[in-house]
Amino acid sequence: MSMHRTVAAASFLMLAAILPLDAARTYAQEAAIHADEGRPHVRWEDAGQVVGQTAFVYGKVINTHELAKLSFINFDSNRPADFAGVVFEANRAKFPASLDEAYLGKVVRMRGVVSTFKGKPQMVLADPDQIEVIDAMPELEPLTPRTQGAQRAKDGELVIAAFNVLNMFDNVDDPYHNDEGTPAKPRKQLTALAQAIKTVDADVLAMEEVENRGYLQRFVEVFLPDMGYEEVVLYEGNDGRGIDVCLLSRVPVGPVTSYRHVTFEGPQGEPRRFNRDILAVTLLPEGGKPIEAWVVHLKSNSGGREAAEPIRLAEAKQLRKMLDEELAAEPDDEIVVLGDFNDVWGSPTLNTIVGSGETALWSAATELGPNLPDTYNQGEFHSMIDFLLCSPALAKRHVSGSTHILPGSPEETGSDHNPVWATFRVK
Repeated sequence: MSMHRTVAAASFLMLAAILPLDAARTYAQEAAIHADEGRPHVRWEDAGQVVGQTAFVYGKVINTHELAKLSFINFDSNRPADFAGVVFEANRAKFPASLDEAYLGKVVRMRGVVSTFKGKPQMVLADPDQIEVIDAMPELEPLTPRTQGAQRAKDGELVIAAFNVLNMFDNVDDPYHNDEGTPAKPRKQLTALAQAIKTVDADVLAMEEVENRGYLQRFVEVFLPDMGYEEVVLYEGNDGRGIDVCLLSRVPVGPVTSYRHVTFEGPQGEPRRFNRDILAVTLLPEGGKPIEAWVVHLKSNSGGREAAEPIRLAEAKQLRKMLDEELAAEPDDEIVVLGDFNDVWGSPTLNTIVGSGETALWSAATELGPNLPDTYNQGEFHSMIDFLLCSPALAKRHVSGSTHILPGSPEETGSDHNPVWATFRVK
């Protein structure tokens, strides 16, 4: 594995939560995913199972106490507590003057992000609306570990898929992108999309046209809770509308590199960047070598092929340059370049990326024969433009007969693209 790559740092902010209302307005349409839909509801004893998630936590308050600039709402008498609600001094005045009078001996429901401090789960309470006294403990279903869906493929094999999911937008206006003309994806299409993803049942799923990481995470929580997609990777790219490339994975993820800031020569000699991004994610399958998944979404033909193709070809040349650098340093690296290439097999774009000689990429669709099935399913432009292109080392691990395409439509599968997938041996 090449060590010269830099791991890009990223932070993912829910802009609507931090911007004033006039800067983060909501579209005049109902949200397809409701705010608390799919959130886990757990007893306080199980809070450690939902660390990092927004959850509802239930329990009877045993004691409260103040320490330095913190106030604690505890559900057991251990020190430190096995779980606690924590109020910082800056927010203390919002809460009742006596926490004992308000909560002691009462059953409460708390809503917020479960975090940890010194190995113990906790929930920071910034507002009294986050904690509510209720009549009695509800009967809660045992929490099913999300990892139960992991590694559904045969032992020693990995199913890798690519799927352009067609404008997975939420209903919140992002003031930093021109997303006003793109409505939120209807719930009916989200449901169809989820069913298609379940049908493919990939261990690793590269996706294109997703607006942001927060909404992708919510989609997984609500529509794919039992699929085992513990890893959700999305960096904000360069697209003006805000559509991004991303990846869901059941297997652990290592270093991630975003190439959104790379500059290269455009068709007129001008400096330019990828219209979206090239997102390189290192997969760490158990018992196997690392696999690099490079997720792409090249320039589309909107506005006409004559104007778009030179830009797409410039992107292809830069992508091939990066591959050459990687494979020259580490010829045995296992790489799959996958996603929406917005061009067909044999085009200058694909020929450039595939390359020639000992480092030429191999398409998993080769085994489908010369008459390739469609991955773009709309209008007069039916064609295959979504591919899994493999480095020589990974091509050797492809399982013969495992390449598939799921035919569909926006009504049937929630997208104007059809997912493509293949299986690879990892041991």
